[in-house]
Order: sequence, then C-alpha cells, then structure tokens
Amino acid sequence: MTSAPPSRPAGSWLRTVRAVAWSFIGLRKSSEFAQDVKLNPLHIVFVGIAAALLFVLALIALVHWIV
Repeated sequence: MTSAPPSRPAGSWLRTVRAVAWSFIGLRKSSEFAQDVKLNPLHIVFVGIAAALLFVLALIALVHWIV
C-alpha cells in the first residue's frame, strides 16, 4: 500500500496578493514569512508578474498625464 504525499494547505489569493505586495515594499515579519511557505508558488509568480505589469502601466500613465 502506497501512501499519498502530504498535501499542502491551499493559501487564498488574497493572502498571496498581500505577500507579494509586502515583498514589493521589502518589509516582512519573520512569522509572516514562515506562513508564506504554505502558498502556491505558481500563484505567487502569477500575482508578482501581474503586480509588476500594473506598476509599469501606472508609471506610464503617470508620465503621459504629466507630459
């Protein structure tokens, strides 16, 4: 009889967005960082790319609005 690998508890999308937002700022408690290990890495990559894209688009919009 084979045992199934231990399943990782799924983190919510909101928790993933919060983790990525705090990492953009560069501030994070070690206790929060330890809980981030439970998040899905693919979700972190997707949210990180989306946040970076939104940041760049916001900067482009700001430059066009000023100039």
